[in-house]
Amino acid sequence: MAADPKDTPVTDSAGLLEASGLVKHFGPVVALRSADLRVRGGEIHALMGANGAGKSTLVKILTGALTADAGTITLGGRTRSFHTTSEARKAGLVCVYQDPSLLPDLTVLQNLKLTATPLSTFKRYLVELGLEGFDLQTMPRELARPTLSLLDLARALAIEPQLLLLDEITASLPADLTVRVFNVARQLRAEGRSVIFISHRLAEVSALCDRATVLRDGKTVGVVEPAQGGEERIVKLMLGPVADLVAAEAASPTAPATGAVAVEVRNLKAGTLNDVTFTLRFGEVLGVAALEGQGQQELFDCLAGVRRPEAGQIVVGGKARTFRHPADAIRAGMVLIPADRLQALLRQRSVRENIALPLVSRFSRWGPINPRREKRQVEKAVKRLQIDTRVQSEVRRLSGGNQQKVGIARWLVGGFKTLLCFDPTRGIDIGTKRQIYGLVKELAGNGSAVLLFTSELPEIQLACNRVIVLFGGKLVDEMPAAEADEQALLRAAHGLPAEADA
Repeated sequence: MAADPKDTPVTDSAGLLEASGLVKHFGPVVALRSADLRVRGGEIHALMGANGAGKSTLVKILTGALTADAGTITLGGRTRSFHTTSEARKAGLVCVYQDPSLLPDLTVLQNLKLTATPLSTFKRYLVELGLEGFDLQTMPRELARPTLSLLDLARALAIEPQLLLLDEITASLPADLTVRVFNVARQLRAEGRSVIFISHRLAEVSALCDRATVLRDGKTVGVVEPAQGGEERIVKLMLGPVADLVAAEAASPTAPATGAVAVEVRNLKAGTLNDVTFTLRFGEVLGVAALEGQGQQELFDCLAGVRRPEAGQIVVGGKARTFRHPADAIRAGMVLIPADRLQALLRQRSVRENIALPLVSRFSRWGPINPRREKRQVEKAVKRLQIDTRVQSEVRRLSGGNQQKVGIARWLVGGFKTLLCFDPTRGIDIGTKRQIYGLVKELAGNGSAVLLFTSELPEIQLACNRVIVLFGGKLVDEMPAAEADEQALLRAAHGLPAEADA
């Protein structure tokens, strides 16, 4: 590939790929509802959308990992329907995902043989990506994540695809490696081949892409040229109309809290998370706004004792703490409410048993458990959270919303004062979401400290006093809830300056 990476794109007006009216259901959930995508030959085309917009489903349909329920796909003028990823690869369409795909306990060479990757072409692309002389006998488990991503990219390029999909590949790459990926994409474009580029980073999209298709709620809502002011148009298309409920709630956000410091995080580093410092006060809900993979998972894992930080301190009650196990965090008064509610529940046990579990040691400290006291506490929590079930029902038979409420009730009756809520309303209906956000506000109003992450940025204002924003593992912004509207959060979460600074 001798072409200059800055060569202008080949502007082939004919569509290399045309996907029209794609529909995909997962049971009652509609993931795609008439999605369209048209990619020209010699084009780098961005696929944009908020979390849950349908990007992943569309990519999986294009690459044969899923089959559409309706709609058509035309590749190179020929109608296609891929039932496996192998079929898509043979047709010249291949995807590189954010998560590495090499099997960790086989050598890189053995992995390449599994997919019949042409070795000479693979090695040529290694040189393009700055990995000249790489030892193919290396085990993937011994390699850093950025190197694994480049190896995945070289393997995809080795089949000389006509259409390359890059699904968040730059999310885990440092700036210098991102430049290498961009150069390869531009070289493909100069040769008349095409790239579909998915990234949460609007600055990357503007720098690299010719056009961008925006999805919202499973539908295509617009096609934009990102350069020359297109970023703002993309943001508006991604957001869509503001729901009346959210607007009403956000009109009178909770005032900043002035309580004592509950938790102080100092220069915390773990995985993607890098040198993050902030305080959480009693009487407040502190929101964490971040797009996928920006370090929020590592932050909550460290605070909950799931993983140990590589550097930095966690100060609770004025004392630096070392959490080697979740039990250590619980003893310090910090409890995690995870997005996966079943992760925190005993599925085969009843609602009563799940809620009472952390209370056993308190109720039976000096003797047997007092069943009447336990019953009163559990029934009080069930009533308070409006859990729609009898307390003897098995948790696994409840709806997702009621399961999450059981998880919250467990810590409520235990009297814990610091709650770590990681995407607690994921996959929950709007009515139950309102109940949970109302409860979170109530807990803070009664003196608890709540750290809340939600993957749905428009919901941040529903419960929070103030918001911190993570991007690339760093804390890049902090704002009171009154200023944390959807557009401000979306800009900050994509690494863009505030409008006043732009």
